[in-house]
Amino acid sequence: MPQMAPMNWLILFVMFTVIFLMFNTLNYFNFMHNFNVSMKFTKSKTKTNWKW
Repeated sequence: MPQMAPMNWLILFVMFTVIFLMFNTLNYFNFMHNFNVSMKFTKSKTKTNWKW
């Protein structure tokens, strides 16, 4: 099996890192958030009777 020069390994690592970061960035910014403004988060309050 032929050996790769260290510079080729560095270029390969940088290339894969840049592709990975671009992929994650594009997926993050292309994700459409569907937030409904009229929808409010209400906390349901349940009264608990503690009978000690």
